[in-house]
Amino acid sequence: MKFKKRMVALGALAVASIGLMAGCSNGGSDSSSSDELTFWYMGDGDQGIKPIVDDFTEETGIKVKIQSIPWSSSRDKLLTAVASKGGPDVVQMGSTYMSEFVDAGALLDITEDVEGNDTLKPTNFFDGSVETTKFDDKYYAVPWYTETRALYYRTDLLESVGYSEAPKTWDELADAAQKLSERGDNMYGFNVDASEPTFGFMFARQNGSELFDDNTTPLFNQPEMVEALDFLYGMVESGAAPSTDLGLDISQGFGGDGVVPMFISGPWMINAIEENAPDIEGKWAVAELPAGPVSNTSVTGGANLAVFSSSKKKDDAIKLIEFLSRPENQTAFFENTNSLPTSQSAWEDDVFTTDPHISVFGEQLNESQPMPLMKEWDEITQNYLKEWEQVVAKSKDVQTAMDDLTQQTENILK
Repeated sequence: MKFKKRMVALGALAVASIGLMAGCSNGGSDSSSSDELTFWYMGDGDQGIKPIVDDFTEETGIKVKIQSIPWSSSRDKLLTAVASKGGPDVVQMGSTYMSEFVDAGALLDITEDVEGNDTLKPTNFFDGSVETTKFDDKYYAVPWYTETRALYYRTDLLESVGYSEAPKTWDELADAAQKLSERGDNMYGFNVDASEPTFGFMFARQNGSELFDDNTTPLFNQPEMVEALDFLYGMVESGAAPSTDLGLDISQGFGGDGVVPMFISGPWMINAIEENAPDIEGKWAVAELPAGPVSNTSVTGGANLAVFSSSKKKDDAIKLIEFLSRPENQTAFFENTNSLPTSQSAWEDDVFTTDPHISVFGEQLNESQPMPLMKEWDEITQNYLKEWEQVVAKSKDVQTAMDDLTQQTENILK
């Protein structure tokens, strides 16, 4: 099974609070199957979802109008709908959008439906995905598709430096990266991704950082995160990881001689490697992330299904969400779009169990969490990238950089 690289942007942009819009109708439960149900689907075209929705109509008699909305304009479209109280019945929500739109009163509380339906019960889904649907002990959505990050590595090059399998720990990762970097000039072992805003926070969690305390006070300058970033910077400083973007595509960086033979990314890279680096077929693999001192926690992303607060057809909306959440339909959606299921039982299908690359992501999802669910998170991560750039490019002390980031974050949250 091959993956097509999905260029979707799930990160919510930092904006002023839209709490003033929270006076939306909470919607009714009037259900008329003769009325058309509206479904806002985020993506370019509805080819991946329409066959499954057609099956829903055939089973229930409920007609569904699908409106496909590009991710690039989805947030503005949602904000307009909140303001006008004229949104859809069912809406696909990027997991990082949830906090903002729950705060705005845009999504219905569907706790009773979630807890009372065998298909929608939270225990059916990966914990990290469920976490993105729950606020103040209430459920406002159901997990639909997900993604996480794992370690890609060149099996042949790792074997050449004494590793018959992927590094299992931070120590092994650093050791293998250093040995691989000693193959010659302009050769490295591992990519410390300076453009990925979750990268440092992911390693901080692996070292035991909670990122925030219970009162949403940032903990970025505490030892757990500082030590994690010191570990990453150590690989850059030693030359085991590049200090700048090398500007190489996957065939140049990972294929061929393997300039950077280990990197962390999502499942979309599987097809990119197969298509663009055919010369290394059989010479690469995917593994769960190496464990830090506390865990090997990765990052959960993806999208959820919710009922918009202005909907007058809640019962039919829940029926559609239930149908799309069935394991067999999440599997069908994967086959149409390459979007990974949030349903744990869906991963028992041969589609997943027989593919050694994809199955790793199912295993990693058991140790994966979303980034903090707050509307300010995007701004915080952009500040993190700026501070990390100062560390790498100008040798700014990591502790000082995290002190500054902590102060910046406290100011944002105030």
